[in-house]
Amino acid sequence: MITEKIFGKKNPVIGVVHLLPLPTSARWGGNLKAVMERAEQEATALAAGGVDGIIIENFFDAPFTKDNVDPATISAMTLIVDRIMSLIMLPIGLNILRNDAKAGLAIASCVGASFIRVNVYTGVMATDQGLIEGKAHEIQRYRRELGEDIAIFADVLVKHARPLGTPNLTTAVQDTIQRGLADAVILSGWATGLPPSREDLELAQSAAKGTPVLIGSGATLDNISDLMSFADGVIVASSLKRHGKIDETIDPTRVSQFIEAMQTPIISSSKSSSKPVNQAS
Repeated sequence: MITEKIFGKKNPVIGVVHLLPLPTSARWGGNLKAVMERAEQEATALAAGGVDGIIIENFFDAPFTKDNVDPATISAMTLIVDRIMSLIMLPIGLNILRNDAKAGLAIASCVGASFIRVNVYTGVMATDQGLIEGKAHEIQRYRRELGEDIAIFADVLVKHARPLGTPNLTTAVQDTIQRGLADAVILSGWATGLPPSREDLELAQSAAKGTPVLIGSGATLDNISDLMSFADGVIVASSLKRHGKIDETIDPTRVSQFIEAMQTPIISSSKSSSKPVNQAS
């Protein structure tokens, strides 16, 4: 699996560094040094807590542009990611929100990052940024042009979005892998902090046929052991922050507790609150 190649183990825990607002975003505060210092602190806390990798996002840049982010955003993220990679000896990935995969690949190729996350990789999704179309062909071509071995982790029916037409999870997963050539797929709930259901994870695993399926949102101390019975890794943010609040900073104690909980079998088979998926074609 690509996850074992990148992280050196099965079922990796990928912690998230949510960057403070960057230059040209609506809430930009004018102090890039402060943004960088907080990013360094969070990355260090994640590493100290025992995660297997880190993904860096311009999370607090909302409201997001749907496609091409401003060059200042790319420049700032390049500086920040390069700095973190000099401090942390873990695989690093990028997610350029809302959906600028080419910028993610460009930064990754310059600094030596291992993977990117793409929110809308195939299909068409209605989002708060408008309609976003997947551009798998452009992303694959650009990766080839760069000549870099950067893995593409692609969301399927991504959170904070609705597909045009009736969603079919099995078909969406198969298209993302077989036609889009994604290296791994990500399943999330409808919004930040909401998990995918066990049923959806099982369907995705069956459709993926050996391609890694990652949990993309809603993983907690209480549900992670159960959810990981049907997944190959997890991307986690809120649960690792102080008091479990999205606006807080990373708490290394919570990181350690999360990893311990992930490795502890549970007796209960109760289902987590889920993102329902209509299986009709």
